[in-house]
Amino acid sequence: MKRLILILAAVAATASALTACFPLAVGAVGGGALVAVDRRTSGAQLDDQAIELKAASRIRDVYAYNVHVNVNAYNRRVLLTGSVPSETHRERIEQIVKDVENVRQVFNELKVANSATLTERSSDGLLTARVKGALIEKSELSATAFKVTTERGTVYLMGLVTQREADLAAETVRTVPGVQRVVRVLEIITEEQRQRGVPDEPSANNPAANPATVNPANAVPADDSYREGTGVTVTPVP
Repeated sequence: MKRLILILAAVAATASALTACFPLAVGAVGGGALVAVDRRTSGAQLDDQAIELKAASRIRDVYAYNVHVNVNAYNRRVLLTGSVPSETHRERIEQIVKDVENVRQVFNELKVANSATLTERSSDGLLTARVKGALIEKSELSATAFKVTTERGTVYLMGLVTQREADLAAETVRTVPGVQRVVRVLEIITEEQRQRGVPDEPSANNPAANPATVNPANAVPADDSYREGTGVTVTPVP
């Protein structure tokens, strides 16, 4: 019964996020932030909302609805997921987003492929709900510290978390049925920062200003465009 309640709560959260985030993406959005407690400052949260709105609007101005692009911002870092017709589209969209005010980093996970079907997008939405439910059930984690996005079975995790939280979350998510791959786009903070809160503006003295490096223990497929030091880590799924 407890598990059912948690899953239903996660589904409700996803539905709410989908409704709230509809203007934030060109196409369907497969994820959303777990709300209630947020480690970002209020300023960062407002900036993220503005970034998502402006980026999606500018992409629509150029491509109308001919591309399927999800825009997710967390602490002024932007993750792009979805599909586009060509590499030219992919590069152009990345530049459009980089030019948006207050964006400090862009992770371009757009694939050159046909747009996901309605069935695939619905499946991604349900998978996001299951992942959130799994994170909620993990008492050692603050599930609200993570923002979850799913695209064709690949689950992306964003957030301000400690290395311990990042590793535990990845191990938890990789066991959720239906997850094909876990991609961490996380900012790693210290335990001290977690307890006292992360400064609003990134600085040289704030480790959260620097992206987490790729964990060499995780094998990265040769056809993925991940690079050492990009802040993206792939966790293998059994």
